[in-house]
Amino acid sequence: MRMISKRPRALLAATLSFSALFGGLTSAPAQAPAKEIHVDAAADLQTVLPVLAQAYEHATGIKLKVSYGSSATLATQILNGEPTDLFLSADYTFPEKVVAAGLADTGDPIPYAKGTLVLWARKDSPLQPLHLEALTDPRVKTVAIANADHAPYGRAAMSALEKLKMLDQVKPKLVVAENIAQTAQFVESGNAQLGLISMTTASTEHFTQIGTFVLVPNVYPEIRQCAVVLAKSEHRAEAHAFLDWLRSPSIQSSLPKMGLTPVQ
Repeated sequence: MRMISKRPRALLAATLSFSALFGGLTSAPAQAPAKEIHVDAAADLQTVLPVLAQAYEHATGIKLKVSYGSSATLATQILNGEPTDLFLSADYTFPEKVVAAGLADTGDPIPYAKGTLVLWARKDSPLQPLHLEALTDPRVKTVAIANADHAPYGRAAMSALEKLKMLDQVKPKLVVAENIAQTAQFVESGNAQLGLISMTTASTEHFTQIGTFVLVPNVYPEIRQCAVVLAKSEHRAEAHAFLDWLRSPSIQSSLPKMGLTPVQ
């Protein structure tokens, strides 16, 4: 198993259209003085949150200032005292660590979406038409995966490979990225032939233009994406207002277009 730790570049080309998703869902821009919410967000949201942030700012006038990373890295930073208002994780366990440390203002993490794992390959791959058995194809020498210790999608991928009885064959081929966004970059660039990535990335216009994906069977633990608001935040009310908006029926109903499953 090879570890690669290049710094991920922004996936700006992969973000979805604001007007296509939220044109009918948002109100006119608010006239209140501009405010900012500082958000630490899991890397699988790198192609999703810019669209949500734009919609929310359009509706309320409140901006989201977002830092992306693996859920583990972000949780560690928060536990070490990094100031932020809101932590959007790709799972339940890392927000739970923040709760257990007494740093959250709720007794439990707040679910906001569910994630889906897919297998993705470029359209010019000789492995097309893509199917799950491509993982064990002898022509495949490299499979990109997120670090299972840091990224919930990586943990889900390792669990799926084990449950599908493919882990022994695939493990020598694994190229390990820091987070799920970087995993997608490895396979997009050709540094890996296949990638176990999030549907949030695979379903964007950019990635559907250059590649195809198939769903990984639902044999891995549920990717229940949860959030916590930090107890010491000076913008707790604004952070909870954003979470309420994100969990509202109208926004939840738009999540499947971005590769997420609603929790409501």
